[in-house]
Amino acid sequence: MEKNEKGMVNRVVIASLIGATIEWYDFFLYGVIAGLVFNKLYFPTGDPLISTMLAYATFAVGFLARPFGGVIFGHFGDKIGRKSMLVMTLMIMGVATVGIGLVPTYEQIGIWAPLTLLFLRVFQGIGLGGEWGGAVLMTYEYAPKQLRGFYGSLPQIGLSIGLCLASGVVALLSYFLTDTQFMAYGWRIAFIASIVLVAVGMWIRLNVLETPEFAKVKEGKEEVKIPIKEVLHKHLGNVMAGMGARYIDGVFFNIFGVWIISYLTSTIKITRTDALTGVMASALVMCFFIPLFGYLSDRIGRTKVYFWGSLITGFSSFPAFYLINTSHGDTSLIWLAVIIPFGIFYASVYGPEAALFCELFPAKIRYSGISFVYQFSGIFASGLTPMIATAIYKLSGGSSDLIAGYVAFAGVVSALSAYWIRTRLSKQMKAEQVQAS
Repeated sequence: MEKNEKGMVNRVVIASLIGATIEWYDFFLYGVIAGLVFNKLYFPTGDPLISTMLAYATFAVGFLARPFGGVIFGHFGDKIGRKSMLVMTLMIMGVATVGIGLVPTYEQIGIWAPLTLLFLRVFQGIGLGGEWGGAVLMTYEYAPKQLRGFYGSLPQIGLSIGLCLASGVVALLSYFLTDTQFMAYGWRIAFIASIVLVAVGMWIRLNVLETPEFAKVKEGKEEVKIPIKEVLHKHLGNVMAGMGARYIDGVFFNIFGVWIISYLTSTIKITRTDALTGVMASALVMCFFIPLFGYLSDRIGRTKVYFWGSLITGFSSFPAFYLINTSHGDTSLIWLAVIIPFGIFYASVYGPEAALFCELFPAKIRYSGISFVYQFSGIFASGLTPMIATAIYKLSGGSSDLIAGYVAFAGVVSALSAYWIRTRLSKQMKAEQVQAS
């Protein structure tokens, strides 16, 4: 790789990483605040369970909006270009997130408070829907072919950095402010502060070039009139396999990154700061393991890493919850129970995931294809998970066994889907070789 090319790849990686960091900072922040603040200030029903369920419902709405963002920005990303869509999605996400930090409470403006929150959450979801696909495509399509798993995993580190920043900011605010101050204005600071990340990300993104692969598509006039139509018509099997593979990612992240905080504070009775510190530590560890597993996928095979990673990640929920429930409030044991499965095992699926999905589709429809797979599967894999977990926990009488079983089931589904992808890509490669000869 020449010096100029390497410099552009590094700039693209930084641009994608910052956007992904903002994306996950915004989304994780909403998930945490939903169970701690929004249930009280925006959905005061008088019943804590119903208020929490309603707050998590707005969290889920963001995931419902994401496929629309994926289809819209995927369409124009495949026809106009990756770069311009990434600038637009970043702007939408930034405005929506800062806006959430400024919404008056139910006590101040009544029903308009939750409705405004819902409206901004929808726009946040639309922006995020187009963000992920473009961010990973920029690095994947710029990377050397033998290192696409590694480079594709680098924007994925944005999840762990965003998670770390969000949990760290909320933990610091919780530590330095009283509960009254945190509920009154502290949580708002966390949302409004994202404007700094948005400004930096926007400046960098405006100074990168379009990807070489998309430039070839434009030169050859290979653009598809309606990309999503071709995705669903000619590549439906790959779409279904990709959505199944994504299941463990969404379920595990939202159990151990979002729902677990409410569980630790309300059931295990540790402080909000201690719970958030455990998640933040997991995110720090994850920063190192995501690129490691991305690199391993280049060396020993994408689907092989993903298959075993899905099973190990899914079934790790059983010992994790056992250790948490028998810890007697010992924070070191609780942190260990969160850090190992979330910081290490989860990275084995999230690291190679971007390259795995990119390989399912040709360049001319790749933005639409991976965005649809990732965002549409997010509805049931991610958006509904905190609500499902809350309902399962209530129905089981306060037992975490069914929660662990739910996570393990997701791991099995994703492992089988990874195997399905392997067989499909193998057949596809053989067909291409026959056609070429």
